[in-house]
Amino acid sequence: MTESTDFAPVSFGARIAALASDGPDRPALTVGPTRLTFAELDTVTNRMARVLIDAGVENGDFVTIAEPNSAAFLVGTIACWKMGAIPQPVSSRLPPLELAAIIELADPAAVIGTEVDGRPSFPLGFTPGDDVDGGPLPDAVSPAWKAPTSGGSTGRPKLIVSGDPSVVSEGLAGTAATIGAAYDATMVMPGPLYHNGPFIWSCLTILMGGHVVLLPRFDAEGTLAAIADHRATSIYLVPTMMQRIWKLPEDVRSAYDLSSLRIAFHLAEPCPAWLKEVWIDWLGPEVLWELYGGTEGQASTVLSGTEWLAHRGSVGRPSAGQIKIFDDDGIECPPGEVGEVWMRPIDPNRKTYRYIGAEAEARDGWECLGDIGWMDEDGYLYLADRRKDMILIGGANVYPAEIEAAINAHDGVASCAVIGLPDDDKGNRIHAIVQPAGAPLDDAELLTFLAERLVRYKLPRTFEYVDEPLRDDAGKVRRAALQAERLPVSTPEESR
Repeated sequence: MTESTDFAPVSFGARIAALASDGPDRPALTVGPTRLTFAELDTVTNRMARVLIDAGVENGDFVTIAEPNSAAFLVGTIACWKMGAIPQPVSSRLPPLELAAIIELADPAAVIGTEVDGRPSFPLGFTPGDDVDGGPLPDAVSPAWKAPTSGGSTGRPKLIVSGDPSVVSEGLAGTAATIGAAYDATMVMPGPLYHNGPFIWSCLTILMGGHVVLLPRFDAEGTLAAIADHRATSIYLVPTMMQRIWKLPEDVRSAYDLSSLRIAFHLAEPCPAWLKEVWIDWLGPEVLWELYGGTEGQASTVLSGTEWLAHRGSVGRPSAGQIKIFDDDGIECPPGEVGEVWMRPIDPNRKTYRYIGAEAEARDGWECLGDIGWMDEDGYLYLADRRKDMILIGGANVYPAEIEAAINAHDGVASCAVIGLPDDDKGNRIHAIVQPAGAPLDDAELLTFLAERLVRYKLPRTFEYVDEPLRDDAGKVRRAALQAERLPVSTPEESR
């Protein structure tokens, strides 16, 4: 078997079995000291699939996977595909109430990675014993190949159930080729698998016959070491990771050989221009790529570093589906005018996803995920921010992402988040929450730095300094929760 994008449709389970037959000793997954060959992966996932069947899981059932980055996570996922269930990944560190809300919504037939009363459950790191049959199973197809969650920051989680079954098709193989998931690929994955991007990158790499080097959690120097040690050809990143790596001492960064990298993708959050530039200079514009799109999969853009240099600040042109900018009245905006980003598949009859626990914001076949942006004359998309995060200051729209990019450019900043808080004069004031990288920072120092980068009305009025990171390893920040924690609590008398 060799690298190819010409596939007759075949189930994910059959694909794993074929890879195991063709190259049984080829590495499929490495997590720390644990390494699974394709033969070992095929056998252990057959066993896990039988364990799920014995627990009463049936074709089309959800199976919640609450494992951290580990072999157990991917073994559980592939086992679901092999017996026709739908893997439903969640964070292994969810608070009990948030996990309970997702369990209630998904109603899974089993849970892997934690104990849930009243449901078949398998403990953290569960591995089926050798006494379970590891031989081939009857071929099966999951009606949806993934069902990640979203919306936890609002307290109302939703499931985003893929519209695609667990079948390797030409379309899926084409997506894999775009992201560098190939038969001869070695991909380093430092992101949490319960998020859609890391899940897709890792699963497609294995399905194409590549080797996934999975980090238990993101570590800046550890990521560089993994690339060098495994001669990785591809890596998944988010700008938060890129910033933490870039802010390592230069002698640490330069100590690792990254010349094996053919493609480095970043996505999931806006990338500041200064950060994009230094990474292009470091890896080369032909190596650094960017993708924008939602878990829902209606449309997406892809952008090379070379294109970005010609369209600075863009996230690319649509590579799948259609994207347009509309104003509040549903009228398409001309190039350069900011509005809401709306998407739809090329084929209006194709359902790329379905929600459980939410309704799509839809209009005339188009859907909006809440992003604000504009397009240029050449059809390149530029993002401003999330609509719900926009701050209105004295009638002017201020986008937190722009201010955060400016703050993060300071060498003394490890992470930051910008929110709006009530102000009697202008309606809202800009409040910056900052995690220093080392030595303490003060307001005057940051304001002097920011005054060279931001117009006056975009400068934070207040600063707050914290010890903990403000974005997780997936680059996500819960601005709504940060804002709620800092809003004054009204008494019953004040609210009358």
